[in-house]
Amino acid sequence: MNKAELKHFGQPDDVREFPKGRLELVNIGGATVGRAIFEPGWRWLTSVQPLANTKSCEAPHFQYHVSGVLMVKMDDGTELECRPGDVSLLPSGHDAWVVGNEAAVVVDFQGMVDYAKGQHAHP
Repeated sequence: MNKAELKHFGQPDDVREFPKGRLELVNIGGATVGRAIFEPGWRWLTSVQPLANTKSCEAPHFQYHVSGVLMVKMDDGTELECRPGDVSLLPSGHDAWVVGNEAAVVVDFQGMVDYAKGQHAHP
């Protein structure tokens, strides 16, 4: 990492779309950062689970919540209501859904490399 880099989510390196949502990925400094936009009505179980083919989301997340409200339920029953300005750390094994009528936007610094990639991914 010897040079400055600048990327913008308006010109992502990769875009993945899934029901009621999309993921924009930028590769910078050897890392991949993702911005996910989850529309009202989005839920991991119904929108991404068919792509992931796992019981719950297996991708760990370290994310900043930009807008909207995202409810997360861990497999152990723990529930987190994530709001704008929050930073969440979510290990593997959870479901999530949008609360209310505003899209939930999150910037994820850890778990989006394989997210919503398809049958062979581990989101």
